[in-house]
Amino acid sequence: MQKPRNSGSGSASRRRRSAREPGSTADAVLFMTAHLLSEFAGGGIGRMLVQAMAKDLTWRGMRAIEAFGGRRWESPARVLPVDYLLAVGFKTVRPHHHYPRLRMELKTVLTLREVAWWRSSGCSGP
Repeated sequence: MQKPRNSGSGSASRRRRSAREPGSTADAVLFMTAHLLSEFAGGGIGRMLVQAMAKDLTWRGMRAIEAFGGRRWESPARVLPVDYLLAVGFKTVRPHHHYPRLRMELKTVLTLREVAWWRSSGCSGP
């Protein structure tokens, strides 16, 4: 005779939930990596690129950007440094001693002036 399967509140449910937790949430885009040549570092171009990405994703209806940051960052690396992500507007949502998950909410990225300009210009988006 077989045991009845657990239907929701037991260990199977916890396994499904924990399997989802390491990745990004359903309302966010996962920002994987970026690279800026050393001759352009320190001039604010990295910040402008993240801001442009955020504006584009806002226009496309996304609600947030999530990223995994590296605490012990050395160039080249597969993840961005935590300090950089925090400096450009991300906040830590899941602490980790090596690779915390950070999130940037997009609800206030576009200003009303920018939205009005894009709509009046007849463009489909930035």
